[in-house]
Amino acid sequence: MNPPHDPVTAYHEAGHAVVALCLDRPVHRVSVLPNHLRLGQCEFGKGRFKPSEDALEREILIALAGLAAEARHTGTYEMDAAHQDLRYVRRLVLERKSERAAVRYEERCLSKVEAMLADDATWRAVELIAAELLEHGVISGRAARHLFDLAARGG
Repeated sequence: MNPPHDPVTAYHEAGHAVVALCLDRPVHRVSVLPNHLRLGQCEFGKGRFKPSEDALEREILIALAGLAAEARHTGTYEMDAAHQDLRYVRRLVLERKSERAAVRYEERCLSKVEAMLADDATWRAVELIAAELLEHGVISGRAARHLFDLAARGG
C-alpha cells in the first residue's frame, strides 16, 4: 500500500519551513497536498519578523532548503524536480550578481544551507515536520514552530 503523501515532497517542504524558522521568517502553513501547480507548498507569514542583515540571501537560502533537505533524505539532487525553486533563486541572484558570478554564488548558498541542515537539531526538526506532513498532509505554521522548538530542545 502506498503512503497517502509523498515522503520526498514532505522532506522538501519541511526543509523550506525549517530553514525559514532558523532565519526568523514566520511560517504560515506547510502542505504536501498537490495541486495543478506544485506538489507541495510552504507559505510564509506576513507577521513581523526580525529584519535580516541580508534579506535577499535569506530568501535564497530558504528557496534552496527544499532541494537540500530532499537530497539529504534521498541522497540525490533532483534539479529538474526543483525547477521552480531554482528559477526563483536565479532571479534573486541576478538582482545582485552578474550571470557569470551567479552559479558560484548559488553554490555557496547551497553549501550554507547544507551546513545548516547538517546540525543535528535542525535535521531533527526537518524529520519531525516531514513526519507530521506525511500523517496529516498540511500543518499550520504554529505546529511547524512547535516541532522546530521541540527539536531544538532535544525532543
